[in-house]
Amino acid sequence: MVYKIRIILDAKDDIFRDVEIKANQNLWNLHLGIKSAFSLSGDDLSLFNLLDKDGVVLKAVPLEDMSDDGDGEIMSDVYIHEAFENVGDKVHFQYGFMELWEFFCELVEIIDEKPAVIYPLTTFRFGKMPLKAPSKNKAKNSAKPILDDDFGFEEDFSSGTYAEEDDESFDDEEEDDYNDDFFEEDDSKDDI
Repeated sequence: MVYKIRIILDAKDDIFRDVEIKANQNLWNLHLGIKSAFSLSGDDLSLFNLLDKDGVVLKAVPLEDMSDDGDGEIMSDVYIHEAFENVGDKVHFQYGFMELWEFFCELVEIIDEKPAVIYPLTTFRFGKMPLKAPSKNKAKNSAKPILDDDFGFEEDFSSGTYAEEDDESFDDEEEDDYNDDFFEEDDSKDDI
């Protein structure tokens, strides 16, 4: 059997690809299919998050084992028919580290395998791929109100520690010669 999976880039515009992959291939093969379908370059780390029907992550499956004991499950351990059991099942895919690409994968159809076809195969493309990963800052140019809590002034001034920091050796009389109340009046204003 062949699974037709729709892979949607998490972006403002509609950008998706349909990829067909055999049920007995694994998530590593799907990872390669997504890279090819979206023309992702490099050998960055990637991760599949297997989701339940409510979108809650059940299990994270990385490209490489990052566990301390070295026996963690990786993409080549999980078959497509295990990740996508029923039509409508979804998986979240992340590619990259510094520039993070995020995709949502959904099983849309299970079809018969065609002879002499090498899977995974991109069967449909929609939307132009951006040059850079879409930013997660959706309200980039919007103004955000600044709240007093953002600065933590209450914590700084309510502790009472500033009284202890006063310098007792400061002499107020040293500045007696300076008169900041005296300003010269500008005569040119009277001419107006």
